[in-house]
Amino acid sequence: MLYSKIEGEGKPFIIMHGFLGMSDNWKTLAGQYVETGFQVHILDLRNHGRSFHSDEWSYEAMVQDVFEYCQANNLTRIDILGHSMGGKVAMLFATTHSDLVDKLIVADIGPKFYKQHHQDILAGLNAVDFSVKPSRNDVEAIVSQYVSDFGTRQFLLKNLYWKEPGQLAFRFNLEVFNNNLDAIGKPLADNLVFAKPTLFIRGGESGYILDSDLDEIRRHFPNFKLETIPNAGHWLHAENPKMFFELTTAFLKE
Repeated sequence: MLYSKIEGEGKPFIIMHGFLGMSDNWKTLAGQYVETGFQVHILDLRNHGRSFHSDEWSYEAMVQDVFEYCQANNLTRIDILGHSMGGKVAMLFATTHSDLVDKLIVADIGPKFYKQHHQDILAGLNAVDFSVKPSRNDVEAIVSQYVSDFGTRQFLLKNLYWKEPGQLAFRFNLEVFNNNLDAIGKPLADNLVFAKPTLFIRGGESGYILDSDLDEIRRHFPNFKLETIPNAGHWLHAENPKMFFELTTAFLKE
């Protein structure tokens, strides 16, 4: 069963992180959604955070995990939000289990195919040799040789934890990601449609959702609308959490 943090009372609202992320990334926003009357479930998807590791890693497997999570927690009419990879999971879940979902929010990802673009990040993570028992500062120094952006490094290094005294490790399953990286770019199948209200939010400085993608989005999600957060990149919910919260809450309360 997936690891989750459940807070609040009210309508169930599932939140799913992106690639190499975890539920902790959404802790602050989750608390705000709780205050507006939701029961918030922030998940760690398989091979991420505190959830189980598995050699099988695909969108279909992740959707099955979420379905089993909903069954185990008696969640029926839910709203669901996913960022990046989590947005792909949310799209596939909504289109294949539409009876369970009332509203869908997708943050800075589209249903199209995305070519591999995490090579530098993975190179930096793979360069860390935990057998020599590096410190947190040592790990950051190694990763910084491959990942120049400070915010991205801090996002990645949130995955460090003390596996045992004196021994750090990453929470995510790096080996599986290395072996299955193509899985993350997989598009939504052409025949899948979710006709209920859907909100796409993109960062104004991010290239993940282009104007040229809107016709394809409309084919899958005919009842969608698009909002743009100006001056924000791919981590739009972290760069402008106030506007992200306002846009999503307005949509959920419609």
